[in-house]
Amino acid sequence: MKQSQLLAAILSALSPLASAADNEIPGEIVVTATRIEQPLNKTLSSTTVITQEDIKNSQAPDLATILRSVAGVEVSQNGGMGKAASLFMRGSNATQVLVLLDGVRINSATLGTTAIEHLMLDQIERIEVVRGNASGLYGSDAIGGVVQIFTKRGHGAPAFNVSEGVGSHGTQRLSAGWGGAIENTDFSIQASRFNTEGVSAINPALIPAANPDNDGYDNTSVSANVRHAFNADHSLSFSVFNSQAHNQYDSAYDLPTDINTNEEQISEFALTSDNRLGASWQSKVLLAQGTDDSQDFKNGMPAQYGSVYKTSNQQLSWQNTLSLDADKQLLAGVEYLGQQVSSDLQPAYVEAERKVNSLFVGYTGNYAAHQVQINVRQDQNSQYGTANTGLLGYGYAFSAAWRATASYRTAFRAPSFNELYYPNYGNPALKPEWSRNSEVGLHYSSAEHNVALIYFDSHTSDLIDVVLVDPVNYVYQPQNVSEARIDGVEINYNGQFGNTAVKAAATSQNPRDLNTGKALTRRAKQHGSVGVMQKLGALQLGVEWQYSDARMDTDAVHVLGSYSVLNATAAYALSKELKLSLRADNLTNQNDSNAYGYNPLGRTFFVSMSYQQ
Repeated sequence: MKQSQLLAAILSALSPLASAADNEIPGEIVVTATRIEQPLNKTLSSTTVITQEDIKNSQAPDLATILRSVAGVEVSQNGGMGKAASLFMRGSNATQVLVLLDGVRINSATLGTTAIEHLMLDQIERIEVVRGNASGLYGSDAIGGVVQIFTKRGHGAPAFNVSEGVGSHGTQRLSAGWGGAIENTDFSIQASRFNTEGVSAINPALIPAANPDNDGYDNTSVSANVRHAFNADHSLSFSVFNSQAHNQYDSAYDLPTDINTNEEQISEFALTSDNRLGASWQSKVLLAQGTDDSQDFKNGMPAQYGSVYKTSNQQLSWQNTLSLDADKQLLAGVEYLGQQVSSDLQPAYVEAERKVNSLFVGYTGNYAAHQVQINVRQDQNSQYGTANTGLLGYGYAFSAAWRATASYRTAFRAPSFNELYYPNYGNPALKPEWSRNSEVGLHYSSAEHNVALIYFDSHTSDLIDVVLVDPVNYVYQPQNVSEARIDGVEINYNGQFGNTAVKAAATSQNPRDLNTGKALTRRAKQHGSVGVMQKLGALQLGVEWQYSDARMDTDAVHVLGSYSVLNATAAYALSKELKLSLRADNLTNQNDSNAYGYNPLGRTFFVSMSYQQ
């Protein structure tokens, strides 16, 4: 499918928009794009919000599944549920996307990525996706953008919820929770259990050495939040999250009878103090820790050559927001990040910890039809020194509904511990990857329709690539040898036509290595989705189409074919509290494998019953 055909398919879902509104249109509030509260229709960054209603309507089990329909986002997964997943945003590497859970880093400091495959949606209330460089706000890793996940909070009178379902491949899912508010205290606790027999992760017809048995996955997750307001100006909150995963996987380098398993724990806790220290001064202090604890087993025994990898991100930040007037806000803060690695590798990592001390300031202002956003950040890293990044954004509102935006940003990514210090592989001389990004956009927002058309252009230098440094002994090492440019156009739409909701997203991009001219691997030049949700009284029906162009796999030999996948959902409210739901994925049974040699799940069905008090 050509670029014009993909964009035409998306645009065909859009009806002519109403004329520009005369009055100010209220917007949904987001925080990730500026680190302070701001209406979604006023953000200068390309931002998508996935609400609690979106999560419920999708009936998707995990974060990886629901992100596939977001503009600019691609997910590559080595098999079915629970298998290693890579998140690409606007063509950037998986290591160049920052994932936050309640504001806390939970990534693996050894791999440099976040295990999104273990984040279950039963624990999640809201997701904000900000595309484009954001190091001026958040520091390292935000070259492609930021995904911030908010776990469930208590609202209204205390209420109980429970959901149970079964599906293809022996899949079972159970979740339950209780939350609400009592006087000045709101709380939420949620627990879930997911397990599936799965399919063989690797296709033995393509890789005969792989074990042909099914590779299952189990996940037990829990989250809890409590917030107490001492008065209108001061509150204290505490959140905790834990995901315990057991995953069976295949390896192309083992005997067909070998059984490989992985135990991985993703956890987070955060203590937050919100205080109004003056009529215009809001202070927020965050003390938190995010961990990724992983252990591999082979035939029931700890895997050879290192099986235990535990990393922690310890954070302390003090953020201050000063309201200069109703339309202008000043942001200033300090942040500390301590990363630690422990492993049973022998020889061990030469360095097992690093510290990052950061300063950041920002300004957002509205001047009649004009908007301005300025952010500057300095990160002092104990490994490589100082990194300065920034963001400059401008917006002009033609009316209450139409506006144009433009921005220029710089960003960087610090090398991971594996890239720097993995025994007999790492390169301590590595420099950070650097990126600069410019974009322009046209936006329309009304009560019924929201459209954003964005052109983006990103250039990244000092890209880290693995190089054969000793051909005789086949020794490989990471080095700063590559440059990449990614330019393209994305369109994002959501609209309401009475009882019919329509969402559409399309990205046309050219992610390429400037040194070789070759396309960056596992990233399609065109991808997109269209979804329609129809309410018919107590019945709700949904259909979603997802498309991805062909892409080159990481071995630079095999081409992953294009695919066109059709998903469907149905939900019927048996009563105000009780709902019966059905989700069907890949109805046409397309081969949508996004990693060579790995099996897709094929056509699947899942039926569930939920109760919300």
